[in-house]
Amino acid sequence: MSRNFELMQNLGKERDVLSNPSDPAAAVLPDSMPEEFPPVEVKPPQLAMESSQRDEVLKLAQRVFLSGPDAARGIVVSSVEPGSGSTWICSRLAETLASQVSASVCLVDGNLRSPGLHREFGVATGMGLAESLQSAEPARKLVVGLNRSNLWLLRAGTNPEQSQNLIGSERMRWRLAELRKEFDYVLVDAAPLVAGDDCAMLGRGTDGVVLVLKANSSKRDAARKAVQDLANANVRVLGAVLNQRTFPIPEKIYRKL
Repeated sequence: MSRNFELMQNLGKERDVLSNPSDPAAAVLPDSMPEEFPPVEVKPPQLAMESSQRDEVLKLAQRVFLSGPDAARGIVVSSVEPGSGSTWICSRLAETLASQVSASVCLVDGNLRSPGLHREFGVATGMGLAESLQSAEPARKLVVGLNRSNLWLLRAGTNPEQSQNLIGSERMRWRLAELRKEFDYVLVDAAPLVAGDDCAMLGRGTDGVVLVLKANSSKRDAARKAVQDLANANVRVLGAVLNQRTFPIPEKIYRKL
C-alpha cells in the first residue's frame, strides 16, 4: 500500500474535523545536553522516502517544531486505529527534524503493547523504557544512537508488557520530564487510541499529540471522538496526518466518510 500522506491542513479539513480549544501545555526547555551515548549497530532505515513524502514530512516538522515561540519540544504520535502507520510517521518525522537542526532529538517507543520503532531503524531489541520504569537508573543510560549524530532512541525494552500498567504512573511522567531535560526534542510513539488510554496519559507529559489517520479507513466520527477524548483529558491535538492515501480526496467525497 502506498505510504503517501498529506497534512490535513493542506486539504482544509483540520479546523473542521480536529478542532481543539485546549491551551497548549507549557514546554519544558532542556537545561543540559546529553553526553556520549553507547554506540549501537544501525542498519539503513528500512523505509526510504520518496520526494513527495519528504516534502510532507518536512512541512509537518516545520509546523510542529519550528513555527515560532509556541513550537513544540515534546510530542506524542498516535493513531485512531492500528495499521495507520503512526510508527513510520514518527520515525521519519524524527529523522527529518534531526536533519534540520543541530539540537538533540530523542525517539521514545511508548507503545509497550506492540513496539516497532527499533525495526524502523534496523536496531535489535534491548533494554529501554520498560526497564527505566522499574529502575532508578537514569533513562539516558538506556538510550542508543541512531543514524545521525543528533538522533537517539529509547527502545520499548526487553519485556515491555510487564511495564504496560506503568504508562500512566508518576514514574512515567517523571521519565518524560527527565528526557525533555536531556534532549531538545522528544517524540513518543504511542499505541492507537482504540487500544486504551496510553496516548492521553503520555500526551499529558508532552506539548500535545499528532494524530495519524488512515485513508479509506479512519472515519470522520471516529476521528472527532478521538480528538474530543484527548481534549477531555486536557491533551492538545497539534495536527493530523492523512496517511496511506493513493490520491487526494475531494472535499465532497471526504464529507461522506
